[in-house]
Amino acid sequence: MLSFTRRQFAGLLASLGAQPGRLFGAGSAGNMDAVLRTGIERRGIPAVAAIVATANGIAYSGAFGTRDSSSGVGVGIDSIFSIASMTKAITSVAAMQMVEQGKVTLDEPMARLLPNLGKVRILEGFDPDGKPVLRPAAKPITLKHLLTHTSGFCYDTWHEGMFRYASYTGTLGERMADDPPPLQFEPGTRWQYGYSTEWAGRLVEALSGMTLEQYFQRNIFAPLGMKDTSFFLPPQKFDRLVSEFQKGPDGTLRQEPRIRPSPPKKFNGGGGLYSTVGDYVRVMQMILRAGRTADGDRLLKAETVETMARNQIGNLSAGKLKSVRPEISADVDFHPGFKDGFGLGFLINATAYPGGRSAGTLAWAGLENTYYWIDRRRGLCAVIMMRFHPFGDPLAMGLLNDFEHAVYASV
Repeated sequence: MLSFTRRQFAGLLASLGAQPGRLFGAGSAGNMDAVLRTGIERRGIPAVAAIVATANGIAYSGAFGTRDSSSGVGVGIDSIFSIASMTKAITSVAAMQMVEQGKVTLDEPMARLLPNLGKVRILEGFDPDGKPVLRPAAKPITLKHLLTHTSGFCYDTWHEGMFRYASYTGTLGERMADDPPPLQFEPGTRWQYGYSTEWAGRLVEALSGMTLEQYFQRNIFAPLGMKDTSFFLPPQKFDRLVSEFQKGPDGTLRQEPRIRPSPPKKFNGGGGLYSTVGDYVRVMQMILRAGRTADGDRLLKAETVETMARNQIGNLSAGKLKSVRPEISADVDFHPGFKDGFGLGFLINATAYPGGRSAGTLAWAGLENTYYWIDRRRGLCAVIMMRFHPFGDPLAMGLLNDFEHAVYASV
């Protein structure tokens, strides 16, 4: 468990480049501390770190639990987590920078810039022997399809057809290859979570002439002061990495071997970054500032942020995931009973959460139970990070829900 004196906390905020945000009343920090501390104790979650911020300051910061199961080393807001699909928001920002520069449009066929996307086929089903039946796609994939997850690409974790295809071809759980996997539907006709943002990352690399690591560091992380976010985890930062846990059949969380991740050979726009809550909050604050850094420099135009934050999928429903690999993910419904939309990189709830985020809030998550939301109506953002599988497990969703309610009860 990590705690701070008032002077230490002020110094911590200064190291984040911010002053305390005027958001909460007296005693609110203690209430949120209690929610996180008792939440992980009651649920047996090894570690959690969280930050709540306004556009220009940190309103709350807390971290509880230990880095691993044996060392007793406490976590802090500078502890490093695998953020998995929270990488997608950063890739989406990079892709929209390409749009602003006139290098690509949202609605043109991506095959012009990524020729392999001109070869995509649609999985129609399986023959009596279990062999996939494929046909050419009739519609081209656009950048808008990729950023809204309406391209037809699906992950095998949450789609039965893709699971059967990957099992048949021996590619179950593999990362995206150079040749695109089959689509599960015609582009633009459905919402389904999948390999879409991975291809948006390939687009950024093709248009910029840089790797994603190089592009992110130069054009997003350095301007925002994000010093602990990268696809690489250098040896000197390994001590700060929070260990990964897996929930077993008996409900207990068991630690995976604690080893430093190997450097990636390719970079994945859909996942793969390591970060801290102290770093990631800077991306969310940039969105709250309509595209500006803390120093006033522009990463995105204000109208670009507005476009990203607007529902782009019409009457389709987003954010509901039926798992076919329960060891990796539980079934997930981020907003039970409601139809949510999707912008250019973000889930958007059309209706407010009871006791929580406003209508129109931007949000998404990472596979090892990291979550964030950006509530532009209330002028706040929040990120909470844990590190265990399965994604969307009731342990994690329960703590996320309790923390969100504590945040809004304190505003």
